Amino acid sequence: MTTLTDVWDWLTDPAHWSGADGIWHRLLQHLALTIVCLVISCLIALPVALVLGHLGKGGALAVNISNVGRAVPTFAVLVLLLLTPIGTWGEGPTVVALVLFAVPPLLTNAYVGMREVDRGVVGAARGMGMTGPQLLFRVELPLARPMIMNGVRIAAVQLVATATIAALAGGGGLGRIITAGFNLASTPQVVAGAALVAVFALVVEAVFEVAERMAPAWSRGTR
Repeated sequence: MTTLTDVWDWLTDPAHWSGADGIWHRLLQHLALTIVCLVISCLIALPVALVLGHLGKGGALAVNISNVGRAVPTFAVLVLLLLTPIGTWGEGPTVVALVLFAVPPLLTNAYVGMREVDRGVVGAARGMGMTGPQLLFRVELPLARPMIMNGVRIAAVQLVATATIAALAGGGGLGRIITAGFNLASTPQVVAGAALVAVFALVVEAVFEVAERMAPAWSRGTR
């Protein structure tokens, strides 16, 4: 029977932290995959959400379409992608599956944030002669920033937790520790790998929280 002591012994063994299969190397792979997928997701979702939120048209449809992806398990998407030509792109299937998973919270929060901006403030800005782009970048975007960043935070934490599927497609990351534990029938290693992913997700959450608290008042959408 596996105990917390067994898991702790596995985690504190220096041999498990070094080398190509060590924790540090897998952690860096996991971080790199998360950052790449988060950046791509932001580049796809945020411009669409900001424009639609500014125009006030088509946003609800876009949000509903993007949220359809939440009903499809990311693992199922990954398996399907492996059967297509994308399956020959190395980390391509994993990146595509994770990007599709991260887009909905980014798009939803950014769009809602834009639409929740005080219409009186927007009207006053228009009355001052601001153009559409000026209104978007100097009024609506700063005020919508808290909701936008909340979407980024949610997407980042979800990506950290879900990026373990990369191991199922032969990729790197902390998921390799878990799959290796299953292959070796080592329950302490499986539990240790899961614990590392959970701690990493909590660290990412904390980083966003600290960054939000340390940000100047104007960047938080407050006076």
